[in-house]
Amino acid sequence: MAVFDTPEEAFGVLRPICVQLTKAQTVENVEQLQAQLHAVSDSALQALQQYVLFPLRFTLKTPGPKRERLLQSVVECLTFVLSSTCVKEPELLRELFSELSACLYSPSSQKPAPVSEELKLAVIRGLSTLMHSAYGDIVVAFYEPSILPRLGFAVSLLLGLAEQEKSKQIKIAALRCLQVLLLQCDCDDHPRPPEELEQKQLGDLFAAFLPGIATALTRVVTGDFKQGHSIVVCSLKIFHKTVGFILADEQLRAISTVPDKPSVEPRVAKLVVHREADWVKTTGAKLTILLKKIIEGVSVHPHWKVRLELIELVEALLLKCSQSLVESAGPLLKALVGLLNDESPEVQAQCHQVLRHFADEKVVVGNRAFADILSEHLHSLATSLPRLMNSQDDQGKFSTLSLLLGYLKLLGPKVNFVLNSVAHLQRLSKALIQVLELDVADVKIVEERRWNSDHLSASPKPSAARPWRQIQRRYFRFFTDERVFLLLRQVCQLLGFYGNLYLLVDHFMDLYHESVIYRKQAAMILNELVAGAAGLEVENLHEKHIQTSPEELREIVTSILEEYTSQENWYLVTCIEAEEVGEELTMSQSGLQAITSGSPTCQVTSFPALSKPSPTICSMNSNIWQICIQLEGIGHFAYALGTDFRLLLMSALYPVLEKAGDQTLLISQAATSAMMDICHACGYDSLQHLINQNSDYLVNGISLNLRHLSLHPHTPKVLEVMLRNSDASLLPLVADVVQDVLATLDQFYDKRAASFVSVLHALLAALAQWFQDTGDLGQPPEQSIGEKGSHLSQRSATPGKGFEKPTTAEDIEQFLLHYLKEKDVADGNVSDSDNEEGSFLDIFPRKSYSGSEVGRSSRSGTSPYKTVPGSAVFPEEPSDLPTVDENDTNADVEQPLPVQIQIATDVMERCIHLLSDRSLKIRLKVLEVLDLCVVVLQSHKNQLLPLAHRTWPSLVHRLTNDDPLAVLRAFKVLRTLGGTCGDFLRSRFCKDVLPKLAGSLVTQAPVSAKAGPVYSHTLAFKLQLAVLQGLGPLCERLDLGEGDLNRVADACLIYLSAKQPVKLQEAARRVFLHLMQVDPDSTWFLLNELYCPEPLTPPHPSLHPVQLRGATGQQNPYTANVLLLLAELQ
Repeated sequence: MAVFDTPEEAFGVLRPICVQLTKAQTVENVEQLQAQLHAVSDSALQALQQYVLFPLRFTLKTPGPKRERLLQSVVECLTFVLSSTCVKEPELLRELFSELSACLYSPSSQKPAPVSEELKLAVIRGLSTLMHSAYGDIVVAFYEPSILPRLGFAVSLLLGLAEQEKSKQIKIAALRCLQVLLLQCDCDDHPRPPEELEQKQLGDLFAAFLPGIATALTRVVTGDFKQGHSIVVCSLKIFHKTVGFILADEQLRAISTVPDKPSVEPRVAKLVVHREADWVKTTGAKLTILLKKIIEGVSVHPHWKVRLELIELVEALLLKCSQSLVESAGPLLKALVGLLNDESPEVQAQCHQVLRHFADEKVVVGNRAFADILSEHLHSLATSLPRLMNSQDDQGKFSTLSLLLGYLKLLGPKVNFVLNSVAHLQRLSKALIQVLELDVADVKIVEERRWNSDHLSASPKPSAARPWRQIQRRYFRFFTDERVFLLLRQVCQLLGFYGNLYLLVDHFMDLYHESVIYRKQAAMILNELVAGAAGLEVENLHEKHIQTSPEELREIVTSILEEYTSQENWYLVTCIEAEEVGEELTMSQSGLQAITSGSPTCQVTSFPALSKPSPTICSMNSNIWQICIQLEGIGHFAYALGTDFRLLLMSALYPVLEKAGDQTLLISQAATSAMMDICHACGYDSLQHLINQNSDYLVNGISLNLRHLSLHPHTPKVLEVMLRNSDASLLPLVADVVQDVLATLDQFYDKRAASFVSVLHALLAALAQWFQDTGDLGQPPEQSIGEKGSHLSQRSATPGKGFEKPTTAEDIEQFLLHYLKEKDVADGNVSDSDNEEGSFLDIFPRKSYSGSEVGRSSRSGTSPYKTVPGSAVFPEEPSDLPTVDENDTNADVEQPLPVQIQIATDVMERCIHLLSDRSLKIRLKVLEVLDLCVVVLQSHKNQLLPLAHRTWPSLVHRLTNDDPLAVLRAFKVLRTLGGTCGDFLRSRFCKDVLPKLAGSLVTQAPVSAKAGPVYSHTLAFKLQLAVLQGLGPLCERLDLGEGDLNRVADACLIYLSAKQPVKLQEAARRVFLHLMQVDPDSTWFLLNELYCPEPLTPPHPSLHPVQLRGATGQQNPYTANVLLLLAELQ
């Protein structure tokens, strides 16, 4: 379609249509006109504006009823014309305004006419387009007192549509049109903003509508949530823009006391409002009522954009109307601070930005009225806080504390006016103490114990988040919402940041001393006060605020630290002391047995109950939490002081290390966390670095306290933690202390054995880690010279490979002769001449150790050992042993032992005596220490073998006649000894232990075969599994003889049955795999006796066929496992 750019061309096209429309007002003519208007340029249409508008206006003004469809078409066409042109005449603007408004007028009622929604929407858009099409001067001229009646009609019409219509689209359109009429729209179509004088005239004019607008918008805002958030957001925007414009302080200051007389008729003049002081005061009081309703409804609105607009409302009114709405300042500020901790991050961010803006503009601090209002509200809140904390639910507490936090942020340094009031400080502190009361009734707190110390060896890891904020999860009596606790921490931090720190610390210290009930809460508050005073993550809204100096902060921290670590507040009862004296744990599991020679069931020994139930669970839980809170406080103090905390390490580090070794899990975790906080704050790389750098005075403290162990019973724990978190460089420093520990253990072995054994375990674990031996405990020891030619050794070197050449009759004959000779030697059937052929050293080589000589020497009371550098220990007698050359000057000079070897030797001496302690807990720990001692001494046989000889009787007793837990631990020690001592243990093991091990396996096998799936969780099962897993390596390492190997095989055969638990079958198969390495022929024969997969063909025709008991083709429970094992031998 061609575009008509000139007025002449456009007139020629539009004239016939306009004439036609004037004659006949029909929908078709209107639509035809609008279609032609699309082909006319804006400039040409501007020149023909009045001409084109005439038929449209004529249609609107024609008397009589009109069809709604026609009215809608006319209004839409008129709107199109106005959107493409500008209205340049004030009179035309007024007439069009009246004509459009009349389209929705109903003479019979005061409400909008009951017309279709489409027509209403078209008229609203037409009015909005009309106001946007007017020039700036024309708009100002439009808003004269004479227009008040018509403007008031339109405003009422739009408010009625916004309030009563059900269509969301019409509601939003009406509100936006109202915003345009009040010159508060956000669009850029208006050429210029009104000047100051024009703003005053507009303010006087709009003041007449303020009551109706504010009331109607309040009803819309507080209406049903279902109407949609966009309607509420738009209503709030119009409300605060209108109120902020009419009651702006800048305008009101320019209002004269004498009202102007408008040149209008008296009826209209009565509508004009003079905004003098009394009117402002009265209007402000009424608006306060409406604002309270709005805040009450909007602050809990489910949509975050509505709450975000509420912040805009508060900001606009407080910045623009601080004088005129002074009574509303309290509710507005309360609404703002109530949204500080909103669940929406957008609302939180905007709220903090507004508060920052207020601080920059000194809205509160620079306004005495606002500061007084806030102080008054804070006084009132502090007074009612205890009651509110006691009566409100979690959401109520959250709202109240959010309000308190906001007041503190806004008042800043002026909060001291409230804190200086004794009554209000007591109210505030009692409320905080009350709401922070912990729930200490949970028995799990005291039940959770630290059974291992793996977490003590952790190093501080760099964290993007503030590590000092990571605290233990705790449960409170009066709330469960974590947000409430976070708010309480922020409140305390702000009090410490803005308040008088000396006053607050003294006050809460008094509460700390006043009652045990208050102590935990007061400690939590003190921790946060110090963190807040240091400015740790505190948002400072007041730039001129002077923080506490580092010197003052260090003095305060020192005083609190002394109080925390004092004797009465640090060494509290956290567990029942009966554990320390070795009360046995009773066990009553059916079918549980140790490796005994008697009954297959374990006898349970009963112990008397504690005579006194005190202390109670609650009191111990309370003490645990108090210590944890104080430990967290030390971590907070370290972050607060930074590197200055190094000056306090001498008084803080030792107590923290004591608690890091505590058996209560919560305390140990809190202490470890505090140590990591100290590392971060003081610049240490790790816990090891921290301990090594401060080890000198730590060791000195340990040494001094060991001399007065009754006064310092926790001293061994400090050494234990140091050892677990240090390296070999610490050993020279602690060597003397270790001797002190051993001496003290000798003195207090009957009272303090548990704590000392724990230290010894840490010591040996550290030595085993620091001085690792390159030898592998899992490999069998070297074979002696006399055994190198044995058939077993030769066969084990090349298992399963077969013969390299065809077998002849002579080979078989030599094999049998050799076998008979070996059998005679094994049975002791040798003549003296045969015995003299070999050297004594061929049977007992220099590197081996005979247990019989050791036993004889130890019984005689003399030491048969002397140490030669570079050699092992060997007997001085008999005299036919090789002697050392007398000319060797270094022969009798003993080289000093390494420190770790000497320490391990001394510790193993003590373990021998403690193995028979009446406490199962101590026996278990001693067995662990003994195992580590063997590991450390494995390369020094001169020291290890005599100690192993002395340990053997007690170890056998633990293996054969003790609690199943002790049996398991003792068997682990036996495996370690087997890997280090080798030949030394062979005869002892076969004589003292192996029969009972085998007997236990045979006795328990029927039980496990019939047991269900729950059996795998019992101690009996674990004991069977441990024995089966350990027997194979022991047989291989000790190179057992044929008879002992047969005994092991017989005991393990039954576990190859498919009826046994799967894990036991796997362990039994591993036993036979080890037996294959020692004696593959016997193992093959034994397996084929169980099940023979194929008939055996003699290797030579002269040999008779062999028929084994495991007949071919007969399936039995052993078939599957036997086939797997035979496949390994092929």
